[in-house]
Amino acid sequence: MYTTASSSLLRATRTRLFSPAFSRTFGSPSTKPSPSSTGYHSLSYSSALRSFRCSVPRWSHGVHWRSPVNIRAQIRAVAPVIERFERKIATMAAENPFKGNLTSLPKPGGGEFGKFYSLPSLNDPRIDRLPYSIRILLESAIRNCDNFQVEKEDVEKIIDWENTSSKQVEIPFKPARVLLQDFTGVPAVVDLACMRDAMNRLGSDSDKINPLVPVDLVIDHSVQVDVARSENAVQANMELEFQRNKERFAFLKWGSTAFQNMLVVPPGSGIVHQVNLEYLGRVVFNSDGILYPDSVVGTDSHTTMIDGLGVAGWGVGGIEAEAAMLGQPMSMVLPGVVGFKLSGTLSNGVTATDLVLTVTQMLRKHGVVGKFVEFYGDGMGELSLADRATIANMSPEYGATMGFFPVDHVTLQYLKLTGRSDETVTMIEGYLRANKMFVDYDEPQQERVYSSYLQLDLAEVEPCVSGPKRPHDRVPLREMKADWHACLDNKVGFKGFAIPKDAQDKVAKFSFHGQPAELKHGSVVIAAITSCTNTSNPSVMLGAGLVAKKASELGLQVKPWVKTSLAPGSGVVTKYLLQSGLQKYFNQQGFHIVGFGCTTCIGNSGDLDESVASAISENDIVVAAVLSGNRNFEGRVHPLTRANYLASPPLVVAYALTGTVDIDFEKDPIGTGKDGKRVYLRDIWPSTEEIAEVVQSSVLPDMFKSTYEAITKGNPMWNQLQVPASKLYLWDPNSTYIHEPPYFKNMTMDPPGAHGVKDAYCLLNFGDSITTDHISPAGSIHKDSPAAKFLLERGVDRKDFNSYGSRRGNDEVMARGTFANIRIVNKLLNGEVGPKTVHIPTGEKLYVFDAAMRYKSAGQDTIVLAGAEYGSGSSRDWAAKGPMLLGVKAVIAKSFERIHRSNLAGMGIIPLCFKSGEDADTLGLIGHERYTIDLPSNISEIRPGQDVTVTTDSGKSFTCTARFDTEVELAYFNHGGILPYVIRNLIKQ
Repeated sequence: MYTTASSSLLRATRTRLFSPAFSRTFGSPSTKPSPSSTGYHSLSYSSALRSFRCSVPRWSHGVHWRSPVNIRAQIRAVAPVIERFERKIATMAAENPFKGNLTSLPKPGGGEFGKFYSLPSLNDPRIDRLPYSIRILLESAIRNCDNFQVEKEDVEKIIDWENTSSKQVEIPFKPARVLLQDFTGVPAVVDLACMRDAMNRLGSDSDKINPLVPVDLVIDHSVQVDVARSENAVQANMELEFQRNKERFAFLKWGSTAFQNMLVVPPGSGIVHQVNLEYLGRVVFNSDGILYPDSVVGTDSHTTMIDGLGVAGWGVGGIEAEAAMLGQPMSMVLPGVVGFKLSGTLSNGVTATDLVLTVTQMLRKHGVVGKFVEFYGDGMGELSLADRATIANMSPEYGATMGFFPVDHVTLQYLKLTGRSDETVTMIEGYLRANKMFVDYDEPQQERVYSSYLQLDLAEVEPCVSGPKRPHDRVPLREMKADWHACLDNKVGFKGFAIPKDAQDKVAKFSFHGQPAELKHGSVVIAAITSCTNTSNPSVMLGAGLVAKKASELGLQVKPWVKTSLAPGSGVVTKYLLQSGLQKYFNQQGFHIVGFGCTTCIGNSGDLDESVASAISENDIVVAAVLSGNRNFEGRVHPLTRANYLASPPLVVAYALTGTVDIDFEKDPIGTGKDGKRVYLRDIWPSTEEIAEVVQSSVLPDMFKSTYEAITKGNPMWNQLQVPASKLYLWDPNSTYIHEPPYFKNMTMDPPGAHGVKDAYCLLNFGDSITTDHISPAGSIHKDSPAAKFLLERGVDRKDFNSYGSRRGNDEVMARGTFANIRIVNKLLNGEVGPKTVHIPTGEKLYVFDAAMRYKSAGQDTIVLAGAEYGSGSSRDWAAKGPMLLGVKAVIAKSFERIHRSNLAGMGIIPLCFKSGEDADTLGLIGHERYTIDLPSNISEIRPGQDVTVTTDSGKSFTCTARFDTEVELAYFNHGGILPYVIRNLIKQ
């Protein structure tokens, strides 16, 4: 008989203790969805992990709960009940214990919109105090509760958030949909195609590899600014984009037909996050009569932009997104929530960009990594939806998982503006009000509890920029000139270039197409209105147009050697710039539209004119790029722009006009007008009222409707792509874009198990703030790099190298591109900058890839030493896949960025953190030692966050924290990574 005691014991046992044979015994039952569920419940090994997990209070037999001997003995004792347990659990999984909480949402004119899982019907006063962002997690847990993947105790953990959020408790989360862009989408579809092949080889049904939730992929990362300052720039750049990426695009088009539930938005449509905001975001789903909040995970860190619409969304690695597509619940630590109260109104002339750079600096200082930030207060009514989206967009820059703005009347107005139907908006409002997820500032506000609090009076925000190397290094505009001179003086670092005093006034004179030209330190050579952060915001885009108009009317002109560009996030921007009459003034200043995509913000800035590039290189000039983006890490925007400043679109135009960042806009003129008088920034800066009037008259609902009615119809170049109709991809072994990765070669059904590291060499020794751009650059492929050598050997001309980002579907290129950033600083090189390292056994200086291959061929493991914030920046799973292919077994850092740490665990790389106050320097580690990491080979003896001893051959020994943060991450490690884990899981069903 199946007894309560047996059930307790089984649920108490942590399944990561199981041997492969034991996991095969349990298998992975699956069920069809119940009528009240949304989507399939794929009951997985990850669910088994959660179902059998134990906590100390629930262990009732008086033995030490971590003792593998005692636990294995008790497992043997209950073995006879396992088969009956499986049958019972399959029955349990088909029934949602909260089905009695299903409530009808009536339509105003009669009938109903559908049914929903009602939070008020739980009659629990704790729910009223929950932050709105946590209520979304709660609703998801209730709706997906099957006592297997999602248990009733998970629901209780979330309801009791006020007490549990500080305890690092683990919960499952099933997002409503997945969002991809093409840089991260290509490797995701490559992985799915490769998983189908692996399923086929292992004798299972390859059709099991299919998205079970809606997947939207927007192709926006491939367009480069090859042609600028031309009326024909959009067409010319798109033609080049298709020439370079035809194979990738055809592969994605194949994926849209081979996989169910996948929408591909063609190139030239806009930036993924703006398309998500204006078109893809549902806010509330109605799926087969069940209503529930929209939520999304995306393979781009700025997926958080959708938080401005009241949709819970954040960035994850591609490998996590793939698991979510295939029905796996995401395992996450229940986050703390920082309450950020806004009050007052922005001062005249202050932009949303100034606000977001201020908020970013405040939140970085407060410390919000791994947390949600939820905005509230009277100041919310002063922020447009686009302003909110700007703030939400930069969540990765301030370190938060989300920067969330609950739905209110401003949200509903935006939904109507962007063409959502009246009935849809009525349903959204009705559902959110009924389920206590709507904020009505006209009503008394229920007090909500937050983990910590911040406050900002909007009136205190002042014009600013951020840089020259990090998004959170904010500089008030009034201090910019002094700050620039300090940067020239300071030693090389985030705020320093170490230019000798006697060289700071150097002038590099050159000829630009027959015209005399000159560059100095601080000269602006790239001025780009770009990026999802700002191009989605009509107020700053039209504000920039007004600056261009006033400058043109006064006779000011941007110097021709400044590479200017305008890359809107959607076709809607073009329509309202034309409606307002401002596009012609942009054109007069060289800001012609160059394409609809990310461009400069991700390094697709294109080449500088040869004469400009030569002047910079030959004279060692520290030139600047000014862009309306969200990332300005060194080496990202352009290899030759060592200083990169984030600024609002109006300021981008202003800096282009003045031609230098070495200016005090209060005191220094930006130029001389046609009347001979000096012109200052205040003379061309529009008032808040001027901007509001143009927005009101130029941004119209029909623009959104007409743009998005045509978006999936593609364009002639996309429509002409021919793709096969096969379900399995036909790999071309000679392709340098799409290549079958080696992740599943020789894979069997038995997990390889856990492992430590023995006598590993240090491949690289880093300081703080190594970004994913350093680890796996997305930009241009350097002519002397291992990746360039690989391509040249395969007959690819240098002009056709394209970028690393565009070649992410080819593991052979990406492995060679790992740690290939030309600005990377490796302590093993004693101050030399560049993508090389020292091969410790021989002392030779080699490219990182070549050194790694030498270690691998000798059968020698490697590790990486790092400082704080390792892996910050864009969510980029190649920053974990690449090191894995190079043979890196562990990364030991002071701290990790959230997504990157998770990706390392997902690829089977051990993430370790030094203890507080310690790092490689304080421990006297120079990277020439050999490292042994003492991890058991039995997964049963490892727990999340446990201490791990690291010893070196020099006699040093130190303790680290194993940053496997959840039980599920340990399961991934046991299986050799998340993808093999998912395949074994699906085969067992």
